[in-house]
Amino acid sequence: MTHHERLEATYLIETPLDPAQVAEVMAGEQSCGTFTRVHGETDALRERARATVEQIEALPDAPAPSLPNAWLERQGRGGPWRRARVRIAFPTANIGANLPTLAATVSGNLYDLGEVTGMRLESLRLPAAYRARFDLPLLGTSGTRARTGVSSGALVGTIIKPNVGLSSEQTAELVTRLCAAGVDFIKDDEVCADPAHAPLAQRIPAVMAAVREHQQRTGKHVMVAFNITDETDAMRRHADLVEREGGSCVMASLNWCGYSALQTLRRHTPLALHGHRNGFGALSRHPLLGIGFQAYQTLWRLAGVDHMHVHGLQGKFSQPDDEVTESARDCLLPLADGVNDTVMPAFSSGQWAGTVPATWAATGTDDLLFMSGGGILAHPGGPEAGVASIRQAWSATRAGQSLDAAARDAPELAAALAFFGPRTK
Repeated sequence: MTHHERLEATYLIETPLDPAQVAEVMAGEQSCGTFTRVHGETDALRERARATVEQIEALPDAPAPSLPNAWLERQGRGGPWRRARVRIAFPTANIGANLPTLAATVSGNLYDLGEVTGMRLESLRLPAAYRARFDLPLLGTSGTRARTGVSSGALVGTIIKPNVGLSSEQTAELVTRLCAAGVDFIKDDEVCADPAHAPLAQRIPAVMAAVREHQQRTGKHVMVAFNITDETDAMRRHADLVEREGGSCVMASLNWCGYSALQTLRRHTPLALHGHRNGFGALSRHPLLGIGFQAYQTLWRLAGVDHMHVHGLQGKFSQPDDEVTESARDCLLPLADGVNDTVMPAFSSGQWAGTVPATWAATGTDDLLFMSGGGILAHPGGPEAGVASIRQAWSATRAGQSLDAAARDAPELAAALAFFGPRTK
């Protein structure tokens, strides 16, 4: 790492002031400065430690402020409400290999600045040497494929449903059915971690007994992402139990565990870390507040996750398809030149055979988890037919064939199109 090495953060801002002035406030606030120069803030110190404004791109004005702002109201400031895209470079020496402080530097108090009525961190760009100081995914795409034995094609997965309520024994029975149906991947729901009716101490051994029996009989290891979201020591204990039972993956709710807990977990276990982003909408859904997915997934990938949720195309959530597409592509790009650190995007939410063409068109790759809950478990022919319908759809789409044409020789796909199709209009 060189003394003058810098990372770059790009923001969307809205302000009634001069955007160039606001950009300088942002740079000072998040490095060595405050609203005015203070004692000890020499020119040499500023040269070494102050963030610098690299670019300001003017955007069309807004008709009204996006967010309330008492600071501006006290001054009687009104519009015009100027918007701009601002790029700021931060000295990495200010931060070190400290992920929580990196997040505090590029976000932090910026959201509270009195000068703005909109503030969104859009993207992060890291120097290769700085990226190398953080954790890499241990499995990532290639390791996940190797562990599941899926050398080509998308990994077809599903989610334990009902989300909560099943006992450990009932969960294991369902996993037995799903393994027999031919899935590559099974995950817990984010709201089912260590409930009284199916505690992880019982559920992990019960489920893994079913997984091992299937593997002994067929040679196929089904990856199960056990939701071990909890305080840090508990997550380590749960991960150890999964490993002892022959498992290969654990899942954590990223936003509620935090960067430090995920870093600790990554450094503790050789298992794949399945990163669930539930709550991301609170951080991102307003277009002039929070954090965009490119920056969000950059920070979490520095914690060493192997899979990242991106929601699904034509799914049940609020994100437009182009946002889901861009999110998946972000996961499949290295964070810095010459670094092999891509992670596997996990598509979910309302996915079934009929959403396969949109997924392939958006990504053009098999390197993804295609997770379908109802699309598998609610298929009129049962889970095995649900899995078959997705694989048939994937093969047809890759070959440039329409699903309707492929369905003439694929009864499971035909049944899925007839059963689910009208529900998704």
